Amino acid sequence: MTPDAATDVPDRVGVLGGGRMGAGIAHAFLLAGCRVTVVERDDDAAVAAADRVRESLARSVERGATARDAADLDSAIAVSVDPSAFADCALVIEAVPEDRALKTDALRRVEDSIASDAILASNTSSISIDDLAASLAHPGRFLGLHFFNPVPASTLVEVVMGSASDPALADAARGWVSAIGKTPIVVRDAPGFASSRLGVALALEAIRMVEQGVASAEDIDRAMELGYRHPMGPLRTTDIVGLDVRLGIAEELQAALGERFAPPALLRQMVAEGRLGRKSGSGFYEWSE
Repeated sequence: MTPDAATDVPDRVGVLGGGRMGAGIAHAFLLAGCRVTVVERDDDAAVAAADRVRESLARSVERGATARDAADLDSAIAVSVDPSAFADCALVIEAVPEDRALKTDALRRVEDSIASDAILASNTSSISIDDLAASLAHPGRFLGLHFFNPVPASTLVEVVMGSASDPALADAARGWVSAIGKTPIVVRDAPGFASSRLGVALALEAIRMVEQGVASAEDIDRAMELGYRHPMGPLRTTDIVGLDVRLGIAEELQAALGERFAPPALLRQMVAEGRLGRKSGSGFYEWSE
């Protein structure tokens, strides 16, 4: 299915949070023919989010990834600082930073603003869907949609079903994900879901190996890329995801599953120093624009 196919996607989609992930999610649905509303915390953040989405769309137009032109795509974007702008959206995806309290508060505010038949989703990569649903008035219409960074280039979306999620949402979400040109997998709500649990386990062990001087970051990554056919090694992937994000997920998994997910001291040190990976310019690798 091409990215421009609009089959099975809602006509209007909302995204709460216009950072790297939120902008990428907006980009994916815009290319699928949806009208997308992005809501941010203040005017400056809203302007930055709109610019981020437009820049991403411009790259897609330049590459020929869509038959639509920039003006057509731009007309389908709306930005706001008020969650009531989601009133006509059939699907709203929360994409604020990976913090339980922040997400809980954000989801409550969105739920108060959307239509009674609208679907609410979280882009969380590790926080329990059941925990987030506990504060909602209508947990049956809530699920997880875990996109991967960078969203435009990624091909996977985890559909995470909570214990209260309406079973019909699984098929609906498969349709949305397929219609935006990505592949869905459906998992039940469990610590780290499928991808984060496995990905973080590999990344933490790779970080411990760097910490212990077993090999360089480059050679550890080459071992997985050449020996196991991974398209990208675990340390470069960690840089792209963000070391702070990896740390947050590891702490969630440690609390739920035990000490095998305890973050290495090196990871904590690098985060404390602001070496967060690609977004800060430095992590296990040096990055530049």
